[in-house]
Amino acid sequence: MRDRWTLDPSIVFLNHGSFGACPRVVMEAQSALRARIEREPVRFFVHDAEDLTNAARERVAAFVGARPEDLGFVRNATAGVNAVLRSLRFEPGDELLLTDHGYNACANAARFVAERAGAEVVTARVPFPVSSEDEIVEAIVTAASPRTRLALIDHVTSPTGLVFPIQRIVEALAARGVDTMVDGAHAPGMLDLDVAAIGAAYYTANFHKWTCAPKGAAMLWVREDKQAGIHPAVISHGRNSLRERSRFLEMLDWQGTDDPSSYLCVPTAIDAIAGMVDGGWPEVRRRNRALVLEARALLADALGVAPPAPESMIGALAALPLPDGAPERPPGALYGDPLHRTLLDEHHVEVPVFPWPAPPRRLIRVSAYLYNTIEDYQRLADALAHELG
Repeated sequence: MRDRWTLDPSIVFLNHGSFGACPRVVMEAQSALRARIEREPVRFFVHDAEDLTNAARERVAAFVGARPEDLGFVRNATAGVNAVLRSLRFEPGDELLLTDHGYNACANAARFVAERAGAEVVTARVPFPVSSEDEIVEAIVTAASPRTRLALIDHVTSPTGLVFPIQRIVEALAARGVDTMVDGAHAPGMLDLDVAAIGAAYYTANFHKWTCAPKGAAMLWVREDKQAGIHPAVISHGRNSLRERSRFLEMLDWQGTDDPSSYLCVPTAIDAIAGMVDGGWPEVRRRNRALVLEARALLADALGVAPPAPESMIGALAALPLPDGAPERPPGALYGDPLHRTLLDEHHVEVPVFPWPAPPRRLIRVSAYLYNTIEDYQRLADALAHELG
């Protein structure tokens, strides 16, 4: 299976969750599309791109459980979060609700918007280890107040690898009059996704991670009643277009000249991964989840810790606590912990080590994908035993 990717054969790659990995066949399709663009750029962008975008949107919408008219393509989930946050108007005294399991880049966007408006960012402290979904829902909902304008909640948390009960959270916040923006960066391909059924006001997600599309492929979905006034982070020709279709799609579909091959290849990625195993995507998700649960048990035993969350909250990511590290946050936005470089340079294992929730506490997070085997995680366990004693 690993031969279908171009991953370095000398590295045990246990970090699919950070940036994904694109299979050879999808990379070849993207190269062919790029060649088509450059053969006649004007024909492509003026005459061909819209039909190709609409076709890709139809496939993507079916894959994530949405209407095509409610979603457009963005470069990444961070761009989707920025689009919504910077479209909404906040007033002094308004609150934006986040969690301490959220993605740093999106939290930065929320803080930026709040500071400009004189609003406040409130962070819900979600327990970890956690024993039930109820603990997660209660921690988030009780942090909301009458001043909460918007909640930005992860569907699958980046540092801790938890699948949040997102529909329950959305419903509970809506009962308090709070709209939710869901950061679903990890959801497509990892989870059996039905975006419309979740009921959030806004949902953004990546396809370069668990769907294995090229980098630069993501979506922004906005519920129909919330689409007026939502625009992408880049304003271009769509703002004053005279075409008779929704301004929402007009603005998302043209964000300046860019390389659209990444998101136009999402259908190719959907088909490519589905074709790798009998049973298609349901079997892909089942295999990845079964492997990460087996890996989590192996590593928990090696580290002498209990799994910090029920199996029901695990998708294809799993995080485990490590012995304390440095007392201060090391330099580097994502991979500053020296243990990460030691595991990579000396043991040839690529796996993230996060200072979370704050130094000296830290986590190690493993991913599972079709190209991984349980022997990969045994190699990590042996490396951790060597380095941590």
